[in-house]
Amino acid sequence: MQHFSDSELLTSMARGDEAAFTEIYHRYWQQLLAIAWKHTYDESSAKEIVQEVLIKLWDRRESLEIRELSHYLATAIKFSVFKHYHQQQRRKNILHSIFRSTHNADEEKIYARLLDDYINGIVEKLPEKCRQVYKLSRVEGKSNQQIAGAMNISEKTAEAHLTKALRTIRLNLRHINMLFFI
Repeated sequence: MQHFSDSELLTSMARGDEAAFTEIYHRYWQQLLAIAWKHTYDESSAKEIVQEVLIKLWDRRESLEIRELSHYLATAIKFSVFKHYHQQQRRKNILHSIFRSTHNADEEKIYARLLDDYINGIVEKLPEKCRQVYKLSRVEGKSNQQIAGAMNISEKTAEAHLTKALRTIRLNLRHINMLFFI
């Protein structure tokens, strides 16, 4: 088979001649590997790309119309390198975004936990009735009317205690924001 031309090998391969394909494989393997390596600088990626191009050549043997086999294969390698590079970039971008979102989510959870602990510390320093109204409102989700009934106080008094608690928390949070800026 070594004395056959590329066009004769292509014609034989189109008819399913595995020996013709094997000859093409051996004839162009090193040249295609050099082209792929030149673009990837990675031996395993280069080999994978060459294998992929040659497998596609065999799979599409009956429908391909190739005039110059060496040019066709070189162009196919270049397109496969581009495709490979694009897939690698996509993988990197996806991994980076997953890492970034996971990292940000972890940071947000930590900050939320710290903020929650800080607010709970402020709440514990509130006067007793004010603290009870705040917990019934914000922790248990009760309305001012329900709080008033549970604590045996007027609705306006419950509202006043809640307003005082929220104002105290807000003032302390402003103070902590200033510390973050410093």
